[in-house]
Amino acid sequence: MITMATAEQSQTTTRWFEDFRTGDVIQLGTIEVTEAGILAYAHQFDPLRIHTDKEWAERDGPFHGLIASGWHTASITSRLLVDGCFQHSAVICGLGMDDLQWPTPVRPGDMLSGRFTVTDTVPSRSKPDRGAVVASVEVYAQDDRIVMTFIAKTLIGLRSPGACQ
Repeated sequence: MITMATAEQSQTTTRWFEDFRTGDVIQLGTIEVTEAGILAYAHQFDPLRIHTDKEWAERDGPFHGLIASGWHTASITSRLLVDGCFQHSAVICGLGMDDLQWPTPVRPGDMLSGRFTVTDTVPSRSKPDRGAVVASVEVYAQDDRIVMTFIAKTLIGLRSPGACQ
């Protein structure tokens, strides 16, 4: 069994598994998406023309302009989640994502924010020092246009191992 509550962690951890409750809504911060960021990410990880060639994207692209890769949006969301929710939590690891969708494109200059809504908490049956937090995540631009949604599953340590058994 992993002991989660070291003296150092107890001083810096503010959110444990027991602190997440179904219905909780955590507003995440905001990050600006820049053209330079879109191009840099796309050239390294997703070099489709709609992400790397501004002139072509404006002239012939299906979205009438440069757009961010969905995976870039997911990476930005990861940062929003860490900064806004998990930085001072007893997170062990992510367990996965379900129903990932990108309903509208992200463009240079968009300001992305997020919302983490807890839909379930499931204590581990085999390891009493942790549990899974399930949440609906919505990412939206400055005009409230939803740009990404998914269901997140995150493994988080308990403040008091065995307390949820």
